Amino acid sequence: MGILIKNGTIVTAIDKYVGDVRCTEGKITEIGTDLEKSSGEEVIDASGQYVFPGGLDPHVHMELPFMGTISADDFETGTAAGVAGGTTSIIDFVIPARDEDLMDALAAWHDKAAKSVSDYAFHMAVTWWGDQTADWMRTCVEEKGIPSFKTFMAYRGAIGVDDVELIEVMKTARALNALVTVHAEHGDMVVALQDQLMAEGKTGPKYHALSRPAPLEGEATSRAIMLARMTKEPLYVVHVTCVQAVEAIAAARARGQLVHGETCPQYLLLDDSIYDQPGFAGAAAVMSPPIRPKGHQEALWHALRSGTLEVVATDHCPFNLHGQKDMGKDDFRRIPNGAAGIEHRLALMYTAGVMGGRLNLHQFVDLTSTRAAKIFGMYPRKGSITVGADADLVVWDPAATGTISAKTHHHKVDTSIFENFETRGTCSSVIVNGRVQYSDGNLKVERGAGRYVERSLP
Repeated sequence: MGILIKNGTIVTAIDKYVGDVRCTEGKITEIGTDLEKSSGEEVIDASGQYVFPGGLDPHVHMELPFMGTISADDFETGTAAGVAGGTTSIIDFVIPARDEDLMDALAAWHDKAAKSVSDYAFHMAVTWWGDQTADWMRTCVEEKGIPSFKTFMAYRGAIGVDDVELIEVMKTARALNALVTVHAEHGDMVVALQDQLMAEGKTGPKYHALSRPAPLEGEATSRAIMLARMTKEPLYVVHVTCVQAVEAIAAARARGQLVHGETCPQYLLLDDSIYDQPGFAGAAAVMSPPIRPKGHQEALWHALRSGTLEVVATDHCPFNLHGQKDMGKDDFRRIPNGAAGIEHRLALMYTAGVMGGRLNLHQFVDLTSTRAAKIFGMYPRKGSITVGADADLVVWDPAATGTISAKTHHHKVDTSIFENFETRGTCSSVIVNGRVQYSDGNLKVERGAGRYVERSLP
């Protein structure tokens, strides 16, 4: 049975027009006006509503083993929460342990992801450099549909790499026409500051943020950009949080270097006062890099408007405050890093961005869907409303309002860092692979319906 969306205002990264969209066997098969219903088709009246391409979140961590526990959302609950908020595809990260065979890690991630309710792809994290690493990277690109590699400049001694290893990753990726993504923080200085604060008896969640100040992100971003420049490798900087990192990316782009930047709603909408909540509550917002002091947020919004930052992802990696985060109640270094975000990314960006006068509708679509699809080799299958594209679509009611709460969200976690945030606009229907999986507040997902998407870069 197909779907016919009627009379919606279709909005893409470049176009806006009233029309109809026909979906057949999981694909968009016709776009026009006054399309007639075919036998057996389900009709969705989108009058007075927008029709967006389904959201693509290129930075999530479902059921990630990390810091002695596993992130609270698995691939089923995490992708379901995404669908409820209009995100219809994700790119997760395969993260091998240090010295682990990258292909073994990939097999483990495929097993976990088989229960995904929507389509998914992978980045491969290179967490160490050895005699076989270059061959594994080649296999990822040429046989596994993974042309992007994640590197961590923090977490040294665990999943982080040093500069010598990072250079090797960049050189190899360059030869493979692949893209290196980087978590940019000066890992050694972070450890030194953590140890200093603990020695001073400063153990609470707020000291997590103070151990990872913005200049350390700025320095690492500049260093990664310099190494990419010397190796002639394109670079994608994940979860940019601060003025210093934005300035480094802007300078690189101004001289013609290919550097992409990503940020997340939490860095746009929150400030470090969240760590001053009573008791241990601030631990819910412990993530790396941390939420920044007031002033950095407006620089990030400006960078989105100017194109210096091109993608809004979530770094979705939730941990329960009770039973997980509280492992670090006496030592902020042991608080698992991460928070939930995939369900509310579109609503937050529409509310604060479009309705807040910071973004137009085309920028909203580009930042939450199209640009990531282009950068990571999924366009026009994802991120577009074109004939032949996957039938991943969001019907968006701009008049709807809502309030975010852990009591009502679909994330499998006991807190929300956006608790009581009021939103304007929401999904009335979400179509994934040609099937309505969310409608008027009812989630109708199917375990295992998601497909693995192999990617290649142009």
